[in-house]
Amino acid sequence: MPRLAFIVAADGASPSPGAYALWLRLPAPLAVRAGARVGALEPGDYLYCGSANGPGGLRARLARHMRRDKRAHWHIDQLTAAGDVLGAFIVEGGSECALNAALGAFPFPLPGFGSSDCPRCVSHLRLFPANARLPSEWENARKAARFSPLPGRARAAELK
Repeated sequence: MPRLAFIVAADGASPSPGAYALWLRLPAPLAVRAGARVGALEPGDYLYCGSANGPGGLRARLARHMRRDKRAHWHIDQLTAAGDVLGAFIVEGGSECALNAALGAFPFPLPGFGSSDCPRCVSHLRLFPANARLPSEWENARKAARFSPLPGRARAAELK
């Protein structure tokens, strides 16, 4: 996989095309829809894998996701309107499906979410369980960004 980076603001992303995993936190339960499927997401952290191949690339797409005042267009807009975006893992020229596959140990909370145009992936939304660890490359990218310890999580795992 090309170089993975972590950003907390869209201006930290390149205007180049690429893929991202948006890190979100839902403070309360949320009813969501993905096509004909309806589900309820529990409070907690989620990672949503997407691509940014249009004008403005990663910077433009992430700026949109990180804004609250927008018209709903994609499945993920339901979560960005109700929760907090903590940042994004980005890969210039990368593939959303490759990012999603790297999160293989994390469960799918709603099949079809964000992947209606993808023939390979069950969903592009993953639950980030409170007791889970990021893959090592992801954790290294987060630390390299000088981001504080996992927000809202017990520090016991970090002290081991």
